[in-house]
Amino acid sequence: MIIWLTGQPASGKTTLAQRLHAMGVVDFIIDGDQLREIHPEDYDERGRHANVSRAQDIALYLHNEGQRVAVALVSPYVAQREWMKGKAPVHEFYLHTEEIRGREHFFSEHYQPPDDAVVLDTGTLTEEECVRVIIGSVTGSASHAA
Repeated sequence: MIIWLTGQPASGKTTLAQRLHAMGVVDFIIDGDQLREIHPEDYDERGRHANVSRAQDIALYLHNEGQRVAVALVSPYVAQREWMKGKAPVHEFYLHTEEIRGREHFFSEHYQPPDDAVVLDTGTLTEEECVRVIIGSVTGSASHAA
């Protein structure tokens, strides 16, 4: 299982991935900022594409090894996210907020919001509510209320 958390910087992707990991919902987190520490890339289209491709390769490997993975990454391009869905069972969540959180200078000008992801407004929902929606969506339980 792969939980893909997409959205602009500071929308809560890493926070929710860490919470899911702490709860034992996922075994491994792939975080875009951590990938950039290992493989520095510019924040242009080429750099963002390369960062997402690395995350996809790692996520596929871990998934194929039986790991439950959370990917916390801007991943601005629909085509890359759709490609991933064709390779593995991906549960996609689009996180967004209107709050100013100090990372707006890293925003992707060309971010393409998903059409079919579960949408979470992290400015109005609490972490607990977001986690409940994610778990409900992944497990198919009816307890999701975004």
